[in-house]
Formats: sequence, structure tokens, C-alpha cells
Amino acid sequence: MKKKRFKKELEDLEFELAKLQETVSRKGLKLAIVFEGRDAAGKGGAIKTIMRRMNARIWRIAALPKPSDRERTQWYFERYVAHLPAGGEIVLFDRSWYNRAVIEPVMGFCSPEEHETFMREVPMFEKMLIDSGLILIKFWIHVSPEEQEARFQDRATDPRKRWKLSPIDLKARDLWIEFTRYRDKMFERTSTQDAPWLVVDGNDKEKARLNIIRAILDRVPYEFNKDAFDPITLPPRPKIEDSDYKEPALDALNCVKDYYPDS
Repeated sequence: MKKKRFKKELEDLEFELAKLQETVSRKGLKLAIVFEGRDAAGKGGAIKTIMRRMNARIWRIAALPKPSDRERTQWYFERYVAHLPAGGEIVLFDRSWYNRAVIEPVMGFCSPEEHETFMREVPMFEKMLIDSGLILIKFWIHVSPEEQEARFQDRATDPRKRWKLSPIDLKARDLWIEFTRYRDKMFERTSTQDAPWLVVDGNDKEKARLNIIRAILDRVPYEFNKDAFDPITLPPRPKIEDSDYKEPALDALNCVKDYYPDS
């Protein structure tokens, strides 16, 4: 997608996201959105695009690190439950409880018995969430092996992106078929009528981000509350010179060095 068109489409969708945000806050809705996919599929970029102009007090990102020794002894879903939204909140899961569906069994981080238990329990877990009033949306962002490799090569050579390339990413690169088999099993057993998997073609990053936003807007009931978006006429600003306060000169404060004096 051309950058110019992407920018124009995104500006329009950001207004719709603002309407959704206002509705969620006003009505106390609970919205959880799961982003899954292979490494370098574009999960983080999609989340950043959604959050670009949104209120961080309403929208939260849950990107959990590997479990601690204590968390490994908990009920598997327990540490994710702590990050679920309350009324008036939206949580974007940058990877989620579905780590146990694909990553953990492929990498040997869980036993076959633990994987099977998860696959059996997760539809019931999600039904309980939905029955409690939570709106759950699950995205799997697809990326082709050729596109993933191009993104890996970019990360390997760009020092600004080097942090994105982990040892697990490199190992997963060699286990494409194994990941695919577990992904297919996940789709088959955990895509339910209440919580279906929505697959997004992520090879075109910009188009994928727009499609994700539109899919969210299609699935969450929101309204246009005109009063919340009408322009506000601000009263005249009080004049500082009319008060008895004397503001110190800027150079008298502990200012940082001007690194761009000629700009």
C-alpha cells in the first residue's frame, strides 16, 4: 500500500477508534484483543499503530515476559487473568495465553500433557470470559516464509532493530513446519463460535494494520456521542502579566543543553 493512502486511511480510522474509545469508557465495556503470529509477523507494529492517538488510561498493552519460578507453579491462565480489562478498559495482548498452543510445545517449554490440558481448557476459559461480559477478539497475523526472512535480515543488519532478533526467533526460523503444524491444531481446536480466530495477511504491513483496525470496529458495538466530539470554545486565557507572579527566565532554570542551536 502507498504510504500516502495509508496515512489518509489511518486518519479516518483513528476517528472511529476515538468513537469506540469513548463508548467503551462511557458504557464500561471490557475489550480484550489478542495478537498472535510468527516472529516478525507485525504484532507490535499493529499495536503501536492502534495506540498512536489513543488514551493510555483506557488502552493498555500486555506484553508479558517469560514466567517467573513462582508463576510456573500457578494455574496456567492465572498470570494472564491479572491483565484482563476492567469496565471501561481495552487491553491489547502482544502474545497471550496462546504461547502454550504453539511456541511452548515447539520449543520444548511445556510437556505434551500440559499442551493437551491447555487445548482442552482454553475454549472453556474463553467462554467464561465472554459470559462475564468481556468482548474477546483474536487475531493471527500471517506472514510468508519469504517475507519473514526479509524482516529477519533487516533486523540482523539494522542496529536500531537488533534487539528484536532473539535466540528464540532464530531457532523458530528453523522450525517453520513444526510451528505450522501446531498453529493448524490451534485453529482447529480453539476457533469457536464465541471466539473465532481472525487471520490477517501480514505481508503488507500497512494494509494489515488497517484491516485489523477495521475488523475491530466491525466487531465492537460503538456509537457517535456528538457531545463528546463537538469543538470546544476556550475562554480567554488569563494574562500572566495581570498577576503578581514573576516567572523566572528560562536560562535561569536547569535547562538541558541545546544540541541543535543552528536549527
